[in-house]
Amino acid sequence: MKYTVEEIIAATGARLVGNGSSLVCRVATDSRRIVATEGTLFVALVGPRHNGHTYISDMYKQGIRLFLVDTNFCIPDYASDATFIIAPNTLLALQDIATMHRKKMNARVVAIIGSNGKTIVKEWLGELIDSDIPTMRSPRSYNSQLGVALSLLMIEPQDQLAIIEAGISQCGEMARLEEMVLPDDVIFTNLGDAHQQNFSSLEQKLQEKLLMCKNAKRVFSLESNRRLLEGLINPSKLIFLPLVDISAETNLFHRENASLATGYALRLGVSESKVFSRLRSLGTVKMRLEQKEGVNNCTLIDDAYNADLKSLEIALDALHSLGNKKGLSPTLILSDLQQSGIDDNHLYKQVANLLGEKKVKRLIGIGSHIGTITRYISTEKVQIFENTDDFLSKMSTADFLNEAILIKGQRIFSFERIAEMLVKRRHRTVMEINLDALAHNIAYFRSFLKPTTKLLAMVKAYSYGTGSFEIAKLMEEQGVDYLGVAFADEGRELREAGITLPIVVMNPEVHSFDVMLTYGLEPEISTVEQIEMYSEAARQLGIEEANIHVKIDTGMKRSGFDAKDINKAVEAIKQSRNIIVHGAFSHLVGSEAPEHDNFTMHQINTYKRATEELKMGLGYNFIHHILNSSGIERFSDYQFDMVRLGIGLYGVSALDNSKLRNVASLISYISQVREAEEGETVGYGRRTVLKRKSRIAIVPVGYADGLDRRLSNGVGEVIIQGKKAPIAGNVCMDICMVDVTDIPEAKAGDKVVIFGDENPVWEMSDKIGTICYEILTGIGRRIQRVYYRE
Repeated sequence: MKYTVEEIIAATGARLVGNGSSLVCRVATDSRRIVATEGTLFVALVGPRHNGHTYISDMYKQGIRLFLVDTNFCIPDYASDATFIIAPNTLLALQDIATMHRKKMNARVVAIIGSNGKTIVKEWLGELIDSDIPTMRSPRSYNSQLGVALSLLMIEPQDQLAIIEAGISQCGEMARLEEMVLPDDVIFTNLGDAHQQNFSSLEQKLQEKLLMCKNAKRVFSLESNRRLLEGLINPSKLIFLPLVDISAETNLFHRENASLATGYALRLGVSESKVFSRLRSLGTVKMRLEQKEGVNNCTLIDDAYNADLKSLEIALDALHSLGNKKGLSPTLILSDLQQSGIDDNHLYKQVANLLGEKKVKRLIGIGSHIGTITRYISTEKVQIFENTDDFLSKMSTADFLNEAILIKGQRIFSFERIAEMLVKRRHRTVMEINLDALAHNIAYFRSFLKPTTKLLAMVKAYSYGTGSFEIAKLMEEQGVDYLGVAFADEGRELREAGITLPIVVMNPEVHSFDVMLTYGLEPEISTVEQIEMYSEAARQLGIEEANIHVKIDTGMKRSGFDAKDINKAVEAIKQSRNIIVHGAFSHLVGSEAPEHDNFTMHQINTYKRATEELKMGLGYNFIHHILNSSGIERFSDYQFDMVRLGIGLYGVSALDNSKLRNVASLISYISQVREAEEGETVGYGRRTVLKRKSRIAIVPVGYADGLDRRLSNGVGEVIIQGKKAPIAGNVCMDICMVDVTDIPEAKAGDKVVIFGDENPVWEMSDKIGTICYEILTGIGRRIQRVYYRE
């Protein structure tokens, strides 16, 4: 995009302060991902928990001189050479810019709407069209009010088709999206329960979604949706598509998605032979940039299944951010790009410019066309290989050290082989951590809180098994006020990784007092002896003020001052002269259970009396906190100054799990499938006796990885190809056996969901009479954690 500020003013109706002839080449909404500054318009978005205006000073120091701000922003004196576009609502103004850009482009625009499958249909449609039609498709799951606007701004003059994914979560959103997208065609996938809590009925949600069809010329859907759509859409627009018969696609959900992508590709004029040839090679859609621990202190960003200019720019932003965050040198492994309508010289000149803007230090190119880039970039920074086999035969893990490595390639290059070489752990069972789901869950619990209430996120026990630094970093990004760890070493590791948030240590040990004082950690203190020893440790280190959180026992009978002994704590703190109480807290023992509500209120009232006495005795105030995750939901009137969010972060609610999103998924695969006869036994102890001729799948995950042995012999189940399969025999140390007799298509290499979206962790914990904490924290360290955003 290239527009003068005056053109943007005309499109938005905004007010201008500064140079109207300045040229806008790109927009940025995330202050952490800005690399190129010249021609970048920083849009200061405002949300419930963030305000982009607070970053304008930093953006100015980085060299940004174009800003879109709201009318409440006071232009600073230091920015006299900057240009400010001033609008009542910066998001609406950004959407107006996207609308203007869409109208100026000649591409046919198809919007994909529905409850499920939008991203899969979009990605598969792009693959089926392949190089026949110059196409832009919105990246990953850019389907929100912001994401759609950013997607539209990516349409280039040479694009003949733009595939825009559009999603909504409440009434009033689709009308605005339709005004921006103005689709020529619409693909409707299906109607389901997603975001149903914000609609009075499925009918209301359907009518809201179909607002996207208002001005479209054609609306495509499956024949199975005929009854749903007829009568709601002009029949002259409706085109119903049949299910395609693909032997490789036995899952109905995938078959439906493939049918929509296939039917629309054929309507665009792509030949039937090409479409069905490509259809057979469609694989699992990679909708995310997966972050993995690599060899030799490297970190990988695995985006190995698509390679076009638009998605490359977004992935390079993630690479730049990761490199800065971890102090690693950025490296790109890139295949030939999938970009029709642009000749190689022009295409790879653009790529070279991108690499310069994003400060990529090293490029490894693979393919017969990417070598063109050496005309535009220093050959010292480039290595070119003919194909993936050529790379694997000439390169080894020793060639990579202290690098952030983005792996990005077309599916045909099989870059998963490169990722496999560079990933640190060879155990193919992984725990996938959805960072966007984590952010969603934080927002849900914040909906119970006053704007002034602080939030402490518990990241103890390796963040409930999900990892430490990556989760703590997200907490910083989400504006969390405090972190909570169990032991001082956990806090020290976070400090050494660059985490600056205040950290409370819940189980301080005397021998670690020096560590806590050195790294600025705040211990839970629950005895007079701890106060005296911590004070003395601070004195020996020359620290004049040592911050603590006083623990008060209101009924847990685990640790803490009894309410009747608060005066002893006050006296010890006063005598110390260097101990400062930053907070005082207690633990609720049954806030999730209505049968304990009377006791919960007893705890809260006891806590209130004790902290009042503590405050009066000390003569100053401090942070009050007692609510845990379930307490936030059920006793929000007692949120005091801060709340502590633990298991709720990971998708477990005391009220309704459907309001939260699953964060952690334990994923493995079938290593082999064996035949067994009726009457034979499976596993150690011969506990499972087969009652029929059976097929037994071997899955490389066992109790050493955290798969509880209580799930043995049919108690536990896994998901394979969308179907439940019981665990057969006793879980072994490193493997388990699964009965796949009722899934005849199951084969070696198939994905196995041990727990995740399709097999919730709380269902697993219920089956063995325990809690989710035990399941999550029990997942062994040899299981690689893979972090991704949608």
